[in-house]
Amino acid sequence: MGKITLTLKDGKKIYVEKGNMLYEIVKDNALENDIPCILGRVNGKLQELRCIIEEDADFECVKIDNKVARLAYLRTLQFVLIKAVYDLYPEASINIEHSLSKGIFGEIHKEKALNKEDIYIIKKKMQELIDRDIKINKISVTKEKAIKIFEDYEMDDKLRLLKHVTSNTLKLYELDGRYDYFYGPMAYSTGVLKVFDLMYYESGFILKAPTEKDPKSLPEFIEHKKLAKIFYEAEQWGKILEVGDVGSLNNKVASGEIVDIVRVAEAFHEKKIAYIADMIKNRENIKIILIAGPSSSGKTTFTRRLAIQLRVNGMKPVPISLDDYFVDREHTPKDENGNYDFESIYALDLELFNKNLNELLDGKEITIPQFDFLTGSRKWHTKMLKLPKNGILLIEGIHGLNEMLTASIDRKNKFKIYISALTQLNLDNHNRISTTDVRRIRRIVRDHLSRGYGVEQTLNMWPSIKRGEENNIFVFQEEADVMFNSSLVYELCVLKKYAEPELEKVTKDSSVYYEAMRLRSFLHFFKNVDRNIVPENSIFREFIGGSCFYKY
Repeated sequence: MGKITLTLKDGKKIYVEKGNMLYEIVKDNALENDIPCILGRVNGKLQELRCIIEEDADFECVKIDNKVARLAYLRTLQFVLIKAVYDLYPEASINIEHSLSKGIFGEIHKEKALNKEDIYIIKKKMQELIDRDIKINKISVTKEKAIKIFEDYEMDDKLRLLKHVTSNTLKLYELDGRYDYFYGPMAYSTGVLKVFDLMYYESGFILKAPTEKDPKSLPEFIEHKKLAKIFYEAEQWGKILEVGDVGSLNNKVASGEIVDIVRVAEAFHEKKIAYIADMIKNRENIKIILIAGPSSSGKTTFTRRLAIQLRVNGMKPVPISLDDYFVDREHTPKDENGNYDFESIYALDLELFNKNLNELLDGKEITIPQFDFLTGSRKWHTKMLKLPKNGILLIEGIHGLNEMLTASIDRKNKFKIYISALTQLNLDNHNRISTTDVRRIRRIVRDHLSRGYGVEQTLNMWPSIKRGEENNIFVFQEEADVMFNSSLVYELCVLKKYAEPELEKVTKDSSVYYEAMRLRSFLHFFKNVDRNIVPENSIFREFIGGSCFYKY
């Protein structure tokens, strides 16, 4: 067929047969080292290794230390798990549910309840499939053919999803006779899965894969009991609403029942906020409420709504902004790149903050600082602040859960709240929607509508945002007295209208193109819902506008 030239990342050229797959090229030219090649980059574009090369090109292996490749690795591992479960227990069902302790939690439902011995057997079967290095095929089928396949599998979740798909053809993956749908690229074969673990946890399992930072080993398992509990609560909410997956949600939209779904979902939030206010009221020693959570969790609106419920309980919340306690710009610590690290706890004047807290709790009237972000320096409020009778301090900020922030205050006088959008709604039983993706889409829409930021700017900022969350929030989340899940089961139906046009603006030459494409790939499954049915006090209004608490 003739030879073509591939130029590798180091400038070396190799000569290969025209029409070869990337997988064959990688193997024949020993382009892998101790870290497997998951995907390929051809002329700057990511490709699955089943891609056929027809002309000269630049080429490099993309390994698990790349985010997209790591997700492909995890997706392939999930397919192997699914295949193993159905080979061993044909009548069972498997649900891939949510992330937990740098792994994926899921459940396997079968006649006899899952136990540790079952997990051992499943893991052994997975290893057999990996050792056989079975090729994973990608095929195009008609929608009717896909429906027939999943009817034979008795997978109602996938049938509900396909009911609202408008495309006449779908891409399915096939592993040793087992077909499934996944959004996002897949590895070429099972043999790439060199490192994994499957462990029994809380009547289900946790599937573990290497991380981008350490592609050769598995992260340590750290139990997050409170987080697991809040995910379970979200699952129960979904059952009450009869919305466990996107297909069932779309059915509610099509039938007009979505209006009731919105009302009940919002009522869940109000009831939980009232419950938290009651918890605080019942603990007589509480003087300070600290609220923290990752980006786009809805902290601002949650804080306003909690303040209302506290007032219902006869308390007088007094908000204090951590932003006003930034040190002057020249004293701000810097990160490893020499840039100001505004998310470091040492970017705050901890000594002054604790001094002011103690003064307020002692009944003193004080002047608090006001930070001028334009000049990067401190000013002072002209109005004095004093904690009224039945007053309680309400503090929202990234470091709220870190005991160092309020080190001078006795722990019994503090109540800590962790808030995040912990979605339990997945595309189907085998395709989860990550909580991070929901927050990312919230942020894209809010940045576009309220701040005039483009989608590329938001996506490019996200790694830095994520780094700050991992260093300053997630490590302290189990320190919270209570967790609040700000996710709303219907929200992606509303966000879709605003997010899709922005994501479509990202061109193929952008560094965030594949991230934008991946977000688009699951958003298109949702039916549109008009934002007018969203109550004006909803946490969700923080992202789409129209909140009764503030304007943008």
